[in-house]
Amino acid sequence: MYLDNLDRIDRQLVELLLRNARMSYSDLGEAVGLSRVAVRARVAALEERGVIESYTAVIDPQKLGGAVSCYLELETRPGSFRRVCDTLAASELVTKLYQVTGRCRLHVHVVAASQEELEGFLEGTVRSLPDVEELSCNIILSRIKDVKGLRL
Repeated sequence: MYLDNLDRIDRQLVELLLRNARMSYSDLGEAVGLSRVAVRARVAALEERGVIESYTAVIDPQKLGGAVSCYLELETRPGSFRRVCDTLAASELVTKLYQVTGRCRLHVHVVAASQEELEGFLEGTVRSLPDVEELSCNIILSRIKDVKGLRL
């Protein structure tokens, strides 16, 4: 299992926080049988170890008027991978950037305020990179399943 290196209580805390990261230390403590102070110390230790990276609100771009969400698949010229990654990572439209195996080496999630903004990003940023050899853009029509965090 993914959480084998955690004890039973830490696994329970992680599972609870994945379901609702806004749970209070008191509520977490009640669920796992510890005091609020003990839970706070355990959560702090999980954060320090990097097991818990951050807490955030998750926004569905499709619920925002006009927003366009898509995945790009890119292949770069040899030796230019890092430069392309740095350029894409600097864009506020890029929400996720992954190095992957297979035909294309980069998998990029982009959220734009409009189709026009997406087109401008593709033309002004992505297609203007001389090191991009292949580009595929897949617009997301609807979200069917989207698991947040780690599957336990």
